Amino acid sequence: MDKRLIELAEAAITGQGDGRISTEDAMKIIEAVKDGGIYTEVEKDTMEYIRDNFKWTDAADDWFRNQIASWAASKA
Repeated sequence: MDKRLIELAEAAITGQGDGRISTEDAMKIIEAVKDGGIYTEVEKDTMEYIRDNFKWTDAADDWFRNQIASWAASKA
């Protein structure tokens, strides 16, 4: 698991808000995914864990899935 991604997700659901990952939070998470220039297997596994274990707003989930699919496809 990618510790940084988990920490970003945990930070996103604590404090203010409704305990869900927002589109703004998703933007921070995707920047962390993109920082190495490739979507590694560790990042993929971590994002699967985050999607399965953290609540997302519908808008954030849709936005993130579209962004990551588009970016990952451009790297293939």
